[in-house]
Amino acid sequence: MNIIMQFMKRNYKILLVVLTLSVALLGFSLFPNKKESDPEKDKLLIELLTFVIEKGHYNPAEIDDNFSKGVYKDYLNALDPSKRFFLQSDIDEFSKYETQIDDQILNKDLTFFELTYTRLMKRMEESKAYYKEALAAPFDFKKDESFNTDYEHLPYCKSVKDLKERWRLQVKLSALSTLVEKQKLEEDKAKNKEEAAKSTPKTFEQLEKEARESTLNSLNDNFSFIKDLDREDWFSVYVNAIASRFDPHTSYFAPNEKERFDLSMSGKLEGIGARLQKKNDFTEISELISGGPAWRGKQLETGDVILKVAQGNAEPVDVVGMRLDDVVKKIKGPKGTEVRLTVKKQDGTIKVITIIRDEVEIEETYVKSSVVEKDGFKYGVIYLPKFYIDFEDQNSRDAGKDVAIEVERLKKEGVQGIVMDVRDNGGGSLKTVVDIAGLFIDQGPIVQIKSAAGKKEVLYDRDAKVQWDGPLVVMINEFSASASEILAAAIQDYKRGVVIGSKQSYGKGTVQNVIDLNQFVRGNTFGDLGALKTTTQKFYRINGGSTQLEGVKSDIAIPDKYSYLKMGERDIDNAMPWDKIDPADYKIWDKQNNFDLTINKSRARMQNNPQLQLIDDNAKWLDERNKENVYSLNIDKFKAEQKALEEKNKKYKPIADYKNAFEFKSLPYEEETMKKDPVLKEKRDRWHESLSKDIYIEEAIHILNDLQSENDKGLSNKVKKDKVVIKS
Repeated sequence: MNIIMQFMKRNYKILLVVLTLSVALLGFSLFPNKKESDPEKDKLLIELLTFVIEKGHYNPAEIDDNFSKGVYKDYLNALDPSKRFFLQSDIDEFSKYETQIDDQILNKDLTFFELTYTRLMKRMEESKAYYKEALAAPFDFKKDESFNTDYEHLPYCKSVKDLKERWRLQVKLSALSTLVEKQKLEEDKAKNKEEAAKSTPKTFEQLEKEARESTLNSLNDNFSFIKDLDREDWFSVYVNAIASRFDPHTSYFAPNEKERFDLSMSGKLEGIGARLQKKNDFTEISELISGGPAWRGKQLETGDVILKVAQGNAEPVDVVGMRLDDVVKKIKGPKGTEVRLTVKKQDGTIKVITIIRDEVEIEETYVKSSVVEKDGFKYGVIYLPKFYIDFEDQNSRDAGKDVAIEVERLKKEGVQGIVMDVRDNGGGSLKTVVDIAGLFIDQGPIVQIKSAAGKKEVLYDRDAKVQWDGPLVVMINEFSASASEILAAAIQDYKRGVVIGSKQSYGKGTVQNVIDLNQFVRGNTFGDLGALKTTTQKFYRINGGSTQLEGVKSDIAIPDKYSYLKMGERDIDNAMPWDKIDPADYKIWDKQNNFDLTINKSRARMQNNPQLQLIDDNAKWLDERNKENVYSLNIDKFKAEQKALEEKNKKYKPIADYKNAFEFKSLPYEEETMKKDPVLKEKRDRWHESLSKDIYIEEAIHILNDLQSENDKGLSNKVKKDKVVIKS
């Protein structure tokens, strides 16, 4: 969700800040012939980072005792999120620095970092003996024990004895999960006569031993990764704890992280096609990349938590507590190779998902469209996964130009309404938002931008041409952020179309720029200093309100599985506040008849829709399940809990099995291309299949139909005439 809006040609104030910083920081001289982990480099980085943020950030926080407390909390949580390393005595010792970090930052004092880093290395080394001791002998899985994974509210252990017990329970849970998986495999083999004839059934004792060995190997592997981390890696954690206190989207990129960021911006990936995020000690799927192997497999979902990773037929490695970078390394791999993920679904069930790695083509980040018919009318669906642009090449593809092309193609097919789908679209280029919104309105303001200096800038569509003046629906969800929210807000404020989807969008109303820290220092003998992504501006709707925190509220809110989960900007600690400025001067679109009547019809339909009622019930259940953190370590109870979850989940199976009454097709030009490109055909077939099972798209088409039926019927004849002229 950290979207970089590279609209630099208009960001004069940002350029001035950078120039000022460049001049101010030329005086920094670097110490020659220092090692990469030299404390002097760390001191310079702290000084450089805070100076750049304070001068370039939209609203820099004051570095005081409250700031210090925030850094203290975030940093310790990042070092030991599952509270399995530090003792309470360590925390007591650290606590005297809770209100001193601000002073240490200003004085370039690394005492707190050195203390915590040294202690963490010591505790991690000691922990190796704890889990090895716990896994040395068989577990008693008949004993009534449980383990609480609510680490946020879990206290630190008061003694080594307590810490050993926490490790024992944690590895027992891991071993139990593996054991149950292995038992299921044995049961499946027994049901298959051919498989059963090939091998001798394994005893409980054998499976239990294998489960412990698997857990031991996973932890050994995990600690081997930790051993590979150097002081610079841990210092980056500290620096980011400082940076993120200014706002959630300000962060430091260490040199290797900057390289990965640049790679991700290029859009070419090789792996499973999923984006991951860290939540406490767990790695969670935050996004599936359209067209990628995970997306095609239809088993992995946003919100799934990855517990283990296995290469092909090798033993799975436990990745709970592992660094996100290291989890990514394990999941990534050459095209054609197999990776097996053990994941915890949102309903609590555990599944093993096999994925064949592949190249995730950049083509799937581009806009695409489809046509569908209802009641003799033809409608178009435009899906835009991101607001892409190449600022280095003005002649390359960008979202604005591509959406304009798709609109023309749909007009050529005689569509009488368009759905603009920006669900799961995290944002991108601000310029392309202005271009796309301008396709649907007369010339006028699209978005307002406010800089740190308080000066307001209004970005306009200055083209009087309206490329599409017919019925319009914009689809959003909780993951529509930043640029997506600007588009939806503009369409909503002009009353140009109907916004449908989740109750509200993500709520990110800020603009970030990536600043290379190396440009500010001369005579650099320390090597690459990395980069800083910092918030430089806020944007506002043309009605004056911010999308920050509040997002865009749908005209028609439709229940979805994430309705009750905390997943928006408003749920992030230290998010910037909502505010408003004066509205821009704009004129509401007056060419759409019975706009309000259409909204009322849609709401009436949804109230009587059993499928949406089931989705809402499922969302409430998932919210309840999300609060369940205690797992039984008794094998019979553990299995009973898993079985109960599976049975409960059957109630919601109709959600996945749902199919609407529409048939979606590619446009003729693409149909011709697909005859020669079977891969593209497979991608479009899968997209059309997902649309045919999408109740939200179904409602969007109903809305277009209501808008159409209430509109001037002459529009239909006009479109048909335009179609004939174009084809001739």
